[in-house]
Amino acid sequence: MSTVETATGDSRPRTGDTASIITLDSARLAPPAGHYSHIAVHRGVAYISDQLPVTPDGSCLADEPFETQVQQVLRNLDACLATVDTSRERLISVTVHVTDIGDWPAFDRLYQDWLGANRPARAVAGAHELHYGSAVEVHAIAALD
Repeated sequence: MSTVETATGDSRPRTGDTASIITLDSARLAPPAGHYSHIAVHRGVAYISDQLPVTPDGSCLADEPFETQVQQVLRNLDACLATVDTSRERLISVTVHVTDIGDWPAFDRLYQDWLGANRPARAVAGAHELHYGSAVEVHAIAALD
């Protein structure tokens, strides 16, 4: 029987799988506001929880312009990637939620600037509402270096 390890070093039994799942929180981000971890790592893949436009000190930027929110979300993704010693170039898949699909061109421009030539798989979904009234939320999966 394998274990699930947490960032605090605690572990608990896990059935049906022979590999560990490690959960981590980035010291570069505000602590999770709910019952989740910033990152879960399994078999060389990092699964990054949805990132909102929340600063490292916990301030929510939902009242800021869309571009400011996107830039914070991308900084949060960078912090998560750095926590597990990987990078944007190792992104496998990115899922984006926006409350106004009309903001999509602005997101795509900022995203392209952030990623450069890298082009991971991507999905976008319009959302009626996001947590804290945010306009954008992004989830990512990355290979570890």
